[in-house]
Amino acid sequence: MPRTIISLEPEDKAWLDKVAKERHVPMTQVVREAIRRMREESQRESPGLDVILRETSGIWRAGDGLDYQRAMRAEWGQSK
Repeated sequence: MPRTIISLEPEDKAWLDKVAKERHVPMTQVVREAIRRMREESQRESPGLDVILRETSGIWRAGDGLDYQRAMRAEWGQSK
């Protein structure tokens, strides 16, 4: 596992030490868990393009998508 050095505000470091002591775990474990939670939350809020494409692949069932797109764009040029 790669090691990383970070700088914390004194009150944040004190809080981190307190939480680690209360949970009887190393401070690094608390940091890793916090980062993991932030990553998971970030992915829930805005999934990446690869996730969106995978989850939506194959949902269009109304024929050829390109034909539909061309028909819609053709309507843009028509005056009403």
